Amino acid sequence: MQPSGYTPTPDLSRATTLPAHWYVDPEYLDVEKQRIFWRTWQAVGHADAVAHAGDYLACEVLGEPLVVVRGEDGVLHAFSNVCRHRASIIAEGQGTCRALRCPYHGWTYGLDGRLLGQPEFEGVQYWDRSSVCLPAMPVETWGPFLFVRLDPGGPPLAEVLGDIPREARRLGCDLDRLRFYQRKDYLLNCNWKVYVDNYLEGYHVPVAHPGLFRELDYSRYRVETHRYYSSHYAPIRPAQGDPERRYTSDGAAALYYWIFPNFMLNIYPDNLSSNIILPLGHDRTLTIFEWFFPPEHLAPDSGVARRTLAFSDEIQIEDIKLCENVQRGLRSRTYDTGRLSVKRENGVHHFHMLMHEFLTA
Repeated sequence: MQPSGYTPTPDLSRATTLPAHWYVDPEYLDVEKQRIFWRTWQAVGHADAVAHAGDYLACEVLGEPLVVVRGEDGVLHAFSNVCRHRASIIAEGQGTCRALRCPYHGWTYGLDGRLLGQPEFEGVQYWDRSSVCLPAMPVETWGPFLFVRLDPGGPPLAEVLGDIPREARRLGCDLDRLRFYQRKDYLLNCNWKVYVDNYLEGYHVPVAHPGLFRELDYSRYRVETHRYYSSHYAPIRPAQGDPERRYTSDGAAALYYWIFPNFMLNIYPDNLSSNIILPLGHDRTLTIFEWFFPPEHLAPDSGVARRTLAFSDEIQIEDIKLCENVQRGLRSRTYDTGRLSVKRENGVHHFHMLMHEFLTA
């Protein structure tokens, strides 16, 4: 299908939102898989899972099975995790191996993806084992994250990230020191784009997030858009002895990033969290939160991690209610499109422009 009903304008003052049927029509998700999720960098796991030769990690990108493996020469590879014989999944979970062996008929592949052997295959004509290998995909790492892209074309990860690594360092976020702490999943009854829309503006913070509003200097909250991502700069208010405040260091700031289409980073003075948005259906979404802290905040006597997760959970519960209400409203016969705040919703507009670009290219 070809997406319809929306002709975007780069002029935010005249722009409208995506039409409601882009959020509620089940057919759109299949198109989004092919034209967006399978053509963009997708976070699939932690880089330390494949840090050493022979390490492997099985993963998937919206139903497409993949395996990431570190070769004996130290080179990182990403392959289709589907055996070329009868389509069995080859690897599961993560671990260390000398070769990838299919559990169905024992076909064995090297860590470079080449077929090394297949039992009892004598007499098969017009077949050359040397030409059989697992299809390869681009794979890269940044900080604690592992990224794969199904499409061999497209920009490298560094181009997509732009200035994010430099800005994170400037804020004091040393990704090399961060250690994984915890993962928490949230299930939402809404389209994945509803959640992204919600993330991309601080417009709702004063009304919907009283705890977060206490922390941030909303008057100075700003969103800047770039080719493939947007950055949200959120200065933290002076503490002034408020006992309910989560952050007490004056002059600090929070920095939020969204990387097209579904990866978010939330950087605070003492932690970093990532957020991966995965559609489970046209009206069901999985959001995966993972938290990373420097070692000093992971000690048993440190309450930083515990307070951070409680603070984040409060915000997510509030956002789930917002997003599910929006999804209900999008199904109404009285609504099609809305208008956008020039001051506060430029990030949403940027996302909608990218959606149209990828879906109609």
